[in-house]
Amino acid sequence: MRFCELRQKEVINVRDCQRLGFVADIEFDPACGKICQLIIPGPGKLCGLFGRESECVIGWNCVRQIGTDIILVDVDGEMAQRRCGEGICKNG
Repeated sequence: MRFCELRQKEVINVRDCQRLGFVADIEFDPACGKICQLIIPGPGKLCGLFGRESECVIGWNCVRQIGTDIILVDVDGEMAQRRCGEGICKNG
């Protein structure tokens, strides 16, 4: 699967069925080449013109399934609105 294919998939939390958004970026380990985290932008400040307030950073181990048009993740709903750089997955 290519990154451009991941960007077309909506991320949905299986705990509360909340739509988290679409994948904007990924973080990977350059030593082994594995994906570490999915990065999903938060809502825009003013009609999306002045940047984003926050973004969701979801650990790859939180991904439960990748379908044809969605990615299912298992994350704590309250933590899904964390700021940039803070992982939100509680699963080891």
